[in-house]
Amino acid sequence: MQTVPASRTSGAGRAWAIWGAVLGFALGGFFDGILLHQILQWHHLLSLVPGLEDIRLQILWDGYFHALMYALAALGLFGLWRARRAAGAQPGRRLAGVMLIGFGSWHVIDTLLSHWILGIHRIKLDAEMPLLWDLLWLALFGLAPLAVGAVMTEAGPGAGSRPGTATTAALLVAALTGAAGFWASRPPSDQPLTMVVFRAGTGAEAMEQQLDALGARMVWADPHASVALTDIAAGRRWSLYRRGALLVSGAGLPPGCFGWSEA
Repeated sequence: MQTVPASRTSGAGRAWAIWGAVLGFALGGFFDGILLHQILQWHHLLSLVPGLEDIRLQILWDGYFHALMYALAALGLFGLWRARRAAGAQPGRRLAGVMLIGFGSWHVIDTLLSHWILGIHRIKLDAEMPLLWDLLWLALFGLAPLAVGAVMTEAGPGAGSRPGTATTAALLVAALTGAAGFWASRPPSDQPLTMVVFRAGTGAEAMEQQLDALGARMVWADPHASVALTDIAAGRRWSLYRRGALLVSGAGLPPGCFGWSEA
């Protein structure tokens, strides 16, 4: 029987933990972007960057941010899959722990870099004391997950679990992430509209021509003729990318949701 060197097993265990943390880091970014950028609409990624007041650019960069988080999540899942055999059976508690460390790390880095060093946004832009919101968010979603994750990754009696637990948990996270992304792309029942971000300088006339070619009806457009809410068949949404669209969202939002961003 061939014995795996202890150094190799230890190295694989470290790689396994790193990839788990990468996955948690990506989920931290998703949590931040979906909750703060889209649901609560407290800020966009580049809200405080001079010269980027155009809502089209704000939404576009939010889209790039989420695309990056998807890429990191996919990379983390792939790394976990590659390291699963060499690392041996890992307790499910450790997977949750390293993911919490990654989750908390995202919020610590975001607070220090994006909020305080670069100043590209704050947690709640319209708050009387933005620093207080930054500190609360850092404590709740940065420092607390880091502390809990560190405790959960400590080896101890009863920390082990059946072989395959970590892989099963990673696959479950992947399935939940994919399902959440699919569900988010569906238009709500009371607002079956599609938001479309066009290239800068497209113009209202050209935008209407592109929509008419696909049988879409424009419901609303911003004053710069770059963001539009459209009534279009679900099967034709992807065709908008071939007609100059930079970002197409399956969930339309009422025009009033963007009003605060123009102030």
